[in-house]
Amino acid sequence: MTTETRSIAGLHSGTRLATGVFALVLGAFFVWGAGFAHSDALHATTHDVRHANGFPCH
Repeated sequence: MTTETRSIAGLHSGTRLATGVFALVLGAFFVWGAGFAHSDALHATTHDVRHANGFPCH
């Protein structure tokens, strides 16, 4: 049996940079989206996610 191991250090710097930029943009989208959303929308979304994951909230 052959096992192959790869590490992130072996990735090209362009790939790591693109991954970091994507993570930054995604995080900023969530922060800004939550910051400008109405509180009722955030509550409803949180409520639905809790139910979807099987957590009771009532």
